[in-house]
Amino acid sequence: MIEKELTTEEKILLSASKVFTEKGFAGTRTRDIAEEAGINLALLNYYFRSKEKLFEQVMKVKMVLLFGQIVPILTNEKTNLEEKIDLVSNKYFEILSKNPNLPLFVLSEMQKKNSEVKRIIPVNKIFKNSVILKQIKERKPELNPSHFLINFLSMTIFPFITKPVFNTFDLMNETEFQQFVEERKRLVPIWIKTLLNQ
Repeated sequence: MIEKELTTEEKILLSASKVFTEKGFAGTRTRDIAEEAGINLALLNYYFRSKEKLFEQVMKVKMVLLFGQIVPILTNEKTNLEEKIDLVSNKYFEILSKNPNLPLFVLSEMQKKNSEVKRIIPVNKIFKNSVILKQIKERKPELNPSHFLINFLSMTIFPFITKPVFNTFDLMNETEFQQFVEERKRLVPIWIKTLLNQ
């Protein structure tokens, strides 16, 4: 199978994503992105007029990657709560295994005063009216659904956020970490369902 060659714009976005993820917005120079993409600075500026515009485009892609595949699962009226937990857990681990730096990148950008995250993806509107929140309220009316969401996010995202700790202190090598993630992918739905059924 012949792989499609990337356009210059796609090369820039991929390179920008890599450099922004490694260095953050403040630590990244457009020259770094141009070098990573293997193009000259003038060409990068032709496609993206400023670092801010390029960063906004990368953020949109990252946010869509993180939330775009999850939201349809959360808002699906045809699946029950247990099915949603299984599907969301599998999808989150799949996305994060391929993009382990994604949580740190998104979180660090969310903490900024003038973060564009809220405008790019209106998560609050999506989650407040989601089917999964209604299903949790029906199952556990006395439980604030935020407990469920925070527990789920911490169980899935936190291992990837702490991955640098594992690496720095030689607690797990890459193979061991991948085995740990696979094991966790199986365990997290069990733990969440147990919490909801108590």
